[in-house]
Amino acid sequence: MSSPSRRSFLGWLSATLGSSAFLPRLSVGQVTAVTLDDASNPPMLWYTQPAKEWAEALPIGNGSLGAMVFGGGNDGSPANELLQLNDDTLWSGFPKDGNNRDASKHLADVRHAVLQEKNYHLADTLCRKMQGKFAEAYQPLGNLHIAFTHAGSISNYRRELNLDSACTRTSYETNSASFVREAFVSNPDQVLVLRVTSSQPHQLNCVLSLDGDLQIATKSIGGNQLILTGKAPSHVAGAGHPQGEKPVESSDKPGEGMYFAAAMHVAVEGGSVAASGNELTVKDATSFIVLLTSATGYRGFHSMPDTPLEQVVAEAQKKLAEAQQKTFTTLRDRHRIDHQRLFRRVSLELGSGDHDQATDQRLASFGAAPDPSLLALYFQYGRYLLICSSRPGSQPANLQGLWNYQVTPPWGSNWTSNINIEMNYWLAETCNLSECALPLFDLIAGLSQTGAITARETYALPGWAAHHNLDLWRTSNPVGEGVGQPTWANWGMAGPWLCSHLYEHFLFTGDRTFLKTSAWPLMKGCAEFCLAWLIDDGSGHLTTCPSESTENDFLAPDGKPAMTSAGCTMDMALIRELFSNCIATAKTLGIDEAFAERLQSSIPRLIPYQVGKYRQLQEWSVDFEEHTPGQRHMSHLYPLYPGSQITPRETPELAKAARVSLERRLANGGAYTGWSRAWAIAFWARLLDGDKAWESLSMLMQHSTNSSLLDTHPGGNGAIFQIDGNLGATAAIAELLLQSHGHSIDLLPALPTAWPQGKVTGLRSRGGLSVDLEWAAGQATSCTLRPDRTGRYLLRAPSGQTIAAVKNGAQVIPFKPERDSVVATTLQAGRSYLVHFSGRDVVA
Repeated sequence: MSSPSRRSFLGWLSATLGSSAFLPRLSVGQVTAVTLDDASNPPMLWYTQPAKEWAEALPIGNGSLGAMVFGGGNDGSPANELLQLNDDTLWSGFPKDGNNRDASKHLADVRHAVLQEKNYHLADTLCRKMQGKFAEAYQPLGNLHIAFTHAGSISNYRRELNLDSACTRTSYETNSASFVREAFVSNPDQVLVLRVTSSQPHQLNCVLSLDGDLQIATKSIGGNQLILTGKAPSHVAGAGHPQGEKPVESSDKPGEGMYFAAAMHVAVEGGSVAASGNELTVKDATSFIVLLTSATGYRGFHSMPDTPLEQVVAEAQKKLAEAQQKTFTTLRDRHRIDHQRLFRRVSLELGSGDHDQATDQRLASFGAAPDPSLLALYFQYGRYLLICSSRPGSQPANLQGLWNYQVTPPWGSNWTSNINIEMNYWLAETCNLSECALPLFDLIAGLSQTGAITARETYALPGWAAHHNLDLWRTSNPVGEGVGQPTWANWGMAGPWLCSHLYEHFLFTGDRTFLKTSAWPLMKGCAEFCLAWLIDDGSGHLTTCPSESTENDFLAPDGKPAMTSAGCTMDMALIRELFSNCIATAKTLGIDEAFAERLQSSIPRLIPYQVGKYRQLQEWSVDFEEHTPGQRHMSHLYPLYPGSQITPRETPELAKAARVSLERRLANGGAYTGWSRAWAIAFWARLLDGDKAWESLSMLMQHSTNSSLLDTHPGGNGAIFQIDGNLGATAAIAELLLQSHGHSIDLLPALPTAWPQGKVTGLRSRGGLSVDLEWAAGQATSCTLRPDRTGRYLLRAPSGQTIAAVKNGAQVIPFKPERDSVVATTLQAGRSYLVHFSGRDVVA
């Protein structure tokens, strides 16, 4: 079957952006005034017992400094407290060239083995000879312990995380008083703040200490400060290293492992604080405040982290001294204003739910009593987690966001670029957190530099390339050191996938300056590599070789599993999308016409999408039998989501084939990880099947979500936290309510029947619209549109409804019916429009 004609969003977008009222730069998101008033019923996670293990703790963070708040001690005592700490720049290793200098010598042999000999096993062997060094691992900063002494037993315990204020709160009572612990991490002031209060004077007696697995020393200063110092290992092998053989290497050489420090200050009211060895002791206090900051020797991915320890300590102390100049109220207010500026842009209601029931109890009851309102909380939790783990100037959200307690974390807690880091950012644009994607763009810019070395040294090609594992040092080479499975280690399509986020950012924001100065150089460099990477398959098509379908294998002609072939569907989808986006960008900016023409001439020659023997969308260019039909990766469905080359309306036959592929995967046990289930939910949304999406959402909650609503991945020692499932599912829920990847903005395109009524505000569409929707009895009752710029917009009503009117106050806005229940109308920037639907009285 031939590939579909290019169905781009460009035509409609160009009409919108071409308006004389177009704003050259967009203030991201439509933000209502933020006050310091707490929401009347804020989204809240709450529990009646402390966390028993790390994954049950509650996360707080400011993008750079993070903590998991246990609400109790590591002994399980609710009277104690444990905060596990992280700094987003604390990683093992240092900058190094991990490329295999002999790799390019094997490229021609790999291609000959695949295209001429059909010897896929030989190709696998040769690919291993192209692998370079392993990436590095994210490291823990340390732990803050507080051991309290109380008279009497403890009762009425409660711990909670208020998503609206980004603050944890732990409270309980004893015979003598009630006690409250509040914690948050401020982005404006770059400090962790913990306040402990008693309802009665002089009831607080405790010991505070800092420790950690990478500890060098903890010392007290001035009777009210502690300084924790340490040094990261020079090497901890990241993702994919053979199980049980992850080396942790330390070095005394300057720069081979960075120094780090945490600085903590305690201020008391109504009592005293004093140093006792390497601990601080609080006596007879009525309240006290802990401030904690951190610093590392990291000075950029290209610089050796050889900053002396004393300089790192001084940097942490400088931050601490600045925070000490502000009162607790000032710190809290500045934190809340900053957080709510982002968080309050979007709200979601899916029924009332039982908010008087603890969160873990609600989750445990989900299978027997499905609760859509818990999914609304889960949706907002995803937005909260991205805000906490990705801010302008920070590192991007990694495999665990910002939080990690292990020196050898699962998969190095790095950026796994064959799905996970991209999934982390699917929600950024649609869920009105566009600036939270800026750290991702910074990472891509760094990769374009290291990736240029990889393209040259590994493949002897121009442009830049990146592979499956990324780390703080912007490792871009195929990892594995000869022992990695090619299906992940040699997968080299991270560049085009990451570049899709650059163009999506432009589609949502209309920021031409970003498109020209930031996105275009990165997209063009990646396209230059892909253009050179493509080769003739012997039948006139352009293909990629070696090619891996992420982490999946097939049965070779001899009936044995193999991994390496040519022209996997995902490769073709990513390159087709990248070339199309580059062509559109060149046209929009009026630049590089000759390069765009080269890309345009290549697109018709790319291997087309094909339907296989089971009527499925083929995963490989050859209709191989799957060796692992229940594989959690579903990369060949990329053109369905997050891509947009396959849609039920524009390419119905391919959409049917994609559905068959999805059904086969799920029937064979696929989507057994949280992130894979999140991807399945997004697929169902794009297939316009809300009920199947709800079915997968229910399975996500029952099988891939722990008591703290964090996503889980099955592991050898129990469930492992991976944040991509949280963030991916949040993006998928948004797709059920609003889609804009086609020619039109589709309202409630895949509403589950289990959600008969609800309300969402602040979702974003391509073309620069903020959208509010309300529905009852499964039909839209209200829709408000707030465009960022003047232009022509295409609107599609929910299934079974039509758009009856569009109004700005009393003014009726003319619209023109188009095909498939779509209307076209012109909207003015900065105004608010109410959409009326057939069969409903909509009240403004």
